[in-house]
Amino acid sequence: MRESSRERRILSTVASIALGAFVLGAAVAPAAAQDKVRWRVPVGFPSTLPALGDNAPWVANMVEKASGGNVRFKIIEGGEGVPALQIMEAVKDRKVPAGYTWIGYDMGKIPSLPLLAAVPFGMEPWEFNAWWYYGGGQDLAAELYAPHNIHPILCGIIGPETAGWFSFEIKSLDDLKGLKIRFAGLGGKVIQKLGASVTMLPGGEIYQALEKGAIDATEFSLPEVDQKLGFHQIVKNNYFPGWHQTFTSLHLIINKGIWDGLEESTQAILNMACMAGVTNSLAKAEANQGPIIAAFPEKGVTPRKLPESVLRELQTVANQVLEEEAAKDPMFKKILTSQRAFRKDYNKWKQFGYLPRDFDK
Repeated sequence: MRESSRERRILSTVASIALGAFVLGAAVAPAAAQDKVRWRVPVGFPSTLPALGDNAPWVANMVEKASGGNVRFKIIEGGEGVPALQIMEAVKDRKVPAGYTWIGYDMGKIPSLPLLAAVPFGMEPWEFNAWWYYGGGQDLAAELYAPHNIHPILCGIIGPETAGWFSFEIKSLDDLKGLKIRFAGLGGKVIQKLGASVTMLPGGEIYQALEKGAIDATEFSLPEVDQKLGFHQIVKNNYFPGWHQTFTSLHLIINKGIWDGLEESTQAILNMACMAGVTNSLAKAEANQGPIIAAFPEKGVTPRKLPESVLRELQTVANQVLEEEAAKDPMFKKILTSQRAFRKDYNKWKQFGYLPRDFDK
């Protein structure tokens, strides 16, 4: 796929900044100390999915440019060798050096991971970034992954998902009882607690499950991503806001032994490229959703907001789920406590610093 002139300008600007930093590092480090890295990197999402999937190749491009070709990733898609839901195990066992994925998929193995991936009624994306980089988040992530021989790097983030696609209107939580729905992460536990039958499917299998009636409803990602996957062709009510995933973070997870063996300059390039990836994915996601929603009527789709009474009830159940998980797992409690403390302070800024969300209607 050809890059647009606008994309080329963005790539050129970011690459110039990154390359300048690399050259500065090379001036003080011997050439022999620069790693030659050739990694196969499986990804959790197809690169055809905007912001969610196409950020991994973007980061790979940045890494190669910033390193002068010394560090190259071969992005592996579509379960080629490593199924999307088995990336963590492959990295842990050194079958691949690294992977790019939504780490919430591994909550069955590490219960605390959803707190680093998507939290019901949780932080907004920029708030999560602040906690990750300056509130102790990345240190807690490193501590959590250490027993699993993995080094995590935040490498992408997008805004809230939609609350899901339904064939009927939702007027109360009773409407969820007995519903067969695809849901992920902690939000899935909330919906299940309310009487829904929850299943976890990778994105590429959802359309077929809807079409065949294996599921009645689904959530997955941004409106733009969901449209790419064709959900609107089957179900016509797209609900908002994405209470279950107020942010969706994406990580480059690297085998810890391999990470520790890299030169500091190579580690810096990877950190820098991933930080750029966080900015790139969020900017792209925020830029593109408005036009998608504006075009809903011509596709026969109705955008709907969940009633506030339903949201309040969902929040109550979500808090119950969080407390239950914290009681079962010490690291879950430690990370949740850190996030809540950060949010308490951040809310002072949030309440005073920003205009009301509907101010410019």
